Formats: sequence, C-alpha cells, structure tokens
Amino acid sequence: MMNTKLTLRLNRELIRRAKAHSRRTGKSVSALVGDFFSLLSEHQPAADSAPTPRVRSLIGVLKNARVTEQDYRKHLAEKHQ
Repeated sequence: MMNTKLTLRLNRELIRRAKAHSRRTGKSVSALVGDFFSLLSEHQPAADSAPTPRVRSLIGVLKNARVTEQDYRKHLAEKHQ
C-alpha cells in the first residue's frame, strides 16, 4: 500500500497527548491515526439498517421526561456507592 502525506491541524494539548501515547505504545502518531480511521470505518452501521426490536421499543420513551444532568449525576452517585 502506498503512503500519502496528510497534514492535520489539531489543538496543541491533543498533539502533546498523541505524542505521549505514541511513545508509550511504540507506534507512530501516523499509525495511531491510521488505526483509528480503520476502526472507525469497520464499525459504521449500514445506512439502510433498521433499528433492532429493542431499539424500536425504546423510541420515544423519554419524549416528555424532565431529567436534568444533576438528576443523572445523582443517579450515578447512588448507583456506585
């Protein structure tokens, strides 16, 4: 496979973290980005795939729910005590 150069513009902190991860794993940043895009394309659901029966049963369940982020955090705190 022929490699082609690609220039990305990213936040400095993200670049720092990517380079640190690269050193820890022994993989180049290019290889990490390539792996990411390979995984991303492998896990794309088919555009025409229908929702599963479980997903169909959940559609609209929370339509009128008034759940705040604070409610969710409280739920998680209680769940993980």
